[in-house]
Amino acid sequence: MTRRLSPLLALAAAACATPGARPPATTPPPGIEAGFAPLPSASIAPVPDQWWRLFDDPELDRLVAASLAANADLRVAYANLDAARAALRQARAQRLPQATIESSLTLDDPANQPSAATVSSSDYDIAATINWDADLFGRLRAGALAARADAAAAEAAADGVRVAVVADTVLAYVDLCGAHRAEAVSREIVAAQTRSVEMLRDQLRAGEISPLEVSQAENMRATAEASVPGFTAQRSNALYRLATLQGLAPAAARGWNLSCTAVPHLSGTAPVGDGTALLLRRPDIREAERKLAAAAARVGVARAELYPKVNLGGALGLLRGDFSAALSPLVSWALPNVPGRAKLAQARATEAGTLASWDVAVLRALREVETALAEMDGEVRRNRALADAEQAGALYAKRSAARVRLGDAAPLLRIDAERSLATARLERARSDLLVARNQVLLFRALGGGWQASPAEGQ
Repeated sequence: MTRRLSPLLALAAAACATPGARPPATTPPPGIEAGFAPLPSASIAPVPDQWWRLFDDPELDRLVAASLAANADLRVAYANLDAARAALRQARAQRLPQATIESSLTLDDPANQPSAATVSSSDYDIAATINWDADLFGRLRAGALAARADAAAAEAAADGVRVAVVADTVLAYVDLCGAHRAEAVSREIVAAQTRSVEMLRDQLRAGEISPLEVSQAENMRATAEASVPGFTAQRSNALYRLATLQGLAPAAARGWNLSCTAVPHLSGTAPVGDGTALLLRRPDIREAERKLAAAAARVGVARAELYPKVNLGGALGLLRGDFSAALSPLVSWALPNVPGRAKLAQARATEAGTLASWDVAVLRALREVETALAEMDGEVRRNRALADAEQAGALYAKRSAARVRLGDAAPLLRIDAERSLATARLERARSDLLVARNQVLLFRALGGGWQASPAEGQ
């Protein structure tokens, strides 16, 4: 008996080596350094789950909540997640015995019976069949592991959509505030330059200046006026984006009255955490890693296909008035199974490809974070320099105006000073917008604060 069972025992031992799903990765791939460059505008504090609340803007919080509740892309992601979880339940159910109940009713024609009876007779049969795949070599187990990894990958993909929806909502709101602020600054500049033009025209009529100074002032005012429609269009564009992110038609935003007069900004440094936390937080890395786990499990499925399939079947029922039962084991084994070996080679190649994709995802994430950090830090330093330039421009305009009033300088000096001040104010407003945008892009590159959550059924 032992000799007869030896081949099966050897096959079972080989099946124990069938690869399953890989555990989630918590460290970068070998040879990849996950540390971030130390910068004064960032800190190693952990990224908060709701990072947009760092801007301390209730209007922004409301818009983000509305987008998360009704975004169309999120509905697609949730449907894909439900489908993946249903596939997981199906894969797990295949490992359980399957029972089927069958019944039939047969009426016998009396004309075909040898007796003289004129009453037809009937036969009622009922039976229950049970079928169970013993899965001695782990084919169904590996399939269930692959389905569980697929469900985790779909959940990570849904997290990625949430990250994108939140980041796009915050970006649209920041653009709205930035356009509103730039438009307000432009209108203030237009009003100031209109007053200058009127004053210069009075001086021209009095013969104190030449038409040249008036023409220069009018040119500056016209240039400032030309910038206003562009900022108005940017504000409308941001409103339309906010509407579509909430699953609404763009026209729905025309009646919105969002009170945003200043660009949101962080009160302190941006928390970025460390590279190891990035692996557990960023959804595309988690998705790539779970796809790798699914590919590894499918190698196990393909390998188990090379071994025999053992199926246990049974039937129990009442057939033509007699009680009967049967038990029939079935063993099937395809030899030499060339297609199966090709399928195994394909699964191994797919695993190697998904491993490379995971490396690509990690490298791309680290690059995006480093790039966002560098751009944010550079714009923060530029913003500080522009603030100094705006203060210097205001002082230049004040002193030049005083000298022109005293007759100690030509009016062209005042016009030049006003041009410098207007340029500095607009550049400062644009820089405020860029700082906020770069902060949002940094949080998006960091993964938005969403952490991996256990998949259903784990």
